[in-house]
Amino acid sequence: MSAAVGSSDAVAGRFGQRHNRIMSDGRRQPKYEERMAAVRLRPFREGASEPSCAWPGCARPGRYPAPRSREELRNFIWFCLEHVREYNRRWDYFAGMSAAEIEAHRAADYTWHRPTWRLGAGFTGTGFRFHDPHRLLGEEAERPQRRRRTRAQMMMDVLGLEPPFTLAELKRRYKLLVKKYHPDLNGGDKAAEERLKSIVEAYTYLVAERLYEPEAPPRR
Repeated sequence: MSAAVGSSDAVAGRFGQRHNRIMSDGRRQPKYEERMAAVRLRPFREGASEPSCAWPGCARPGRYPAPRSREELRNFIWFCLEHVREYNRRWDYFAGMSAAEIEAHRAADYTWHRPTWRLGAGFTGTGFRFHDPHRLLGEEAERPQRRRRTRAQMMMDVLGLEPPFTLAELKRRYKLLVKKYHPDLNGGDKAAEERLKSIVEAYTYLVAERLYEPEAPPRR
């Protein structure tokens, strides 16, 4: 793998070194573009320094980013693999939100906070399901909409993977896509840059959550 691509952990380690603070007036929820926005990845250089894990008392390299808060989703704290899992387990993105706000935000996550209905068609394409226990609106209101994809499924889709897959297969796919979409190998193409941001996020998530199968033991 060329120096422009670097190792998978090294590229992920460069993710989000520069950032802009998301300003929020406390009334609107962050849009998908704000959650995904990050800086351009620069080619990894051998010997380049990397941050230490931000967990108190941990001196391991901090290669995995996590957002500081819901209002600062582009302002990252960097942890080692063990502590980014612990941080993610404890961190509640929906803290302080009402039940209605949480449900609306989760429904919007299904379409990455982008409207999907045609002009004049109302909200028929958002994936909401109206609960009508007394069938006042007929059976149509109770018809289930298509199943919402989980975040894990969305991250696998970004990398073009279907379970089951091993960590080695995940890394191979990641390195291939990083090489294919790296801006420095695509003349600074913005579309490739945006694609690469999604690839880095997806890889980091799948590794941190261990959403891969264990390697088969070697045959004797």
